[in-house]
Amino acid sequence: MHGEYKVPGGKLVVVDLGVAEGRIARFRLAGDFFLEPDEALEAIDRAVVGLPLEASAADIAAAVRAALPPDAVLLGFTPESVATAVRRAIGRAADWRDFDWELLHPPAVRPAVHLALDQVLTEEVGAGRRKPTLRIWEWDEPAVVIGSFQSLKNEVDLENAARYGVDVVRRISGGGAMFMEAGSVVTYSLYAPGDLVRGMSFAESYAYLDDWVLQALRSLGIDATYQPLNDISSPAGKIGGAAQKRLGAGAVLHHVTMSYDMDGEKMVQVLRIGREKMSDKGTVSAAKRVDPLRKQSGLSRAAIIERMEETFVRLTGAARGDLTEAELAAAERLVETKFSTREWLERVP
Repeated sequence: MHGEYKVPGGKLVVVDLGVAEGRIARFRLAGDFFLEPDEALEAIDRAVVGLPLEASAADIAAAVRAALPPDAVLLGFTPESVATAVRRAIGRAADWRDFDWELLHPPAVRPAVHLALDQVLTEEVGAGRRKPTLRIWEWDEPAVVIGSFQSLKNEVDLENAARYGVDVVRRISGGGAMFMEAGSVVTYSLYAPGDLVRGMSFAESYAYLDDWVLQALRSLGIDATYQPLNDISSPAGKIGGAAQKRLGAGAVLHHVTMSYDMDGEKMVQVLRIGREKMSDKGTVSAAKRVDPLRKQSGLSRAAIIERMEETFVRLTGAARGDLTEAELAAAERLVETKFSTREWLERVP
């Protein structure tokens, strides 16, 4: 059995293995990574032999890590990436091209509808009624989108939000608050089968699912990198952040908001960004926390999105598609019963 895994921002990890009586009987690790000392390669090979086929990625990574010499140095890969390659080899993980992807870029909808669509489309992918999908969001009104577990009062100045006409909504994924205005952000959602990230840690899945957009941004001259756990960054500052939600049917919602031309002063009037969070990001002023794509690229928002779409299609083979009437109707029902209700918005007061 043969498996490969390209570490986002790192090197290619290749494994070949045999199976006997439900266990890995032979194992060979290869790749273009760097590893010292030489003996560490044999130690990794020995550590994987004998592991059961049902071993989790965490178990495989732990076995590799325990077998490494104390002075081992791994560059361009990790024990976790070895585990991911092993999982691919035994058929428990997939690659982008293993799925038939669809790309959606529909017109703007109300903020609450965007959030409802995230739930609906993730559930549809999980149920097998929709192909794995990338959806590009459009905005025509301002909004603050808070994470599923954030305190409404602690995150949002509701008086200023009302004064600026900013809608406040809560999404189903965790993470921090996002400030949106028409033309100011680039937002997308991935609705992916769980098999695409099977065997990966959460940190690995964030890096893996964002790698395509990093490639798109770099092709435009933007020095974009993944910053654990969920940021897209650059030497000039933070570009954006990601959030995930894994639903019961096994599908993964992964959505990202990147700043294109943010009104930082208005943002800090509406969002209560604490000094501790600012200091954690290494910034002096909240208004300077997010580095806009416009400043780094000099391109229009539309041009950046066009390159993102081109890159995604090239890497995945995605075909253009549309939201269905049934999906839009289901989202509208969820807006009425969940996303526009005070109960949902104030579930963490």
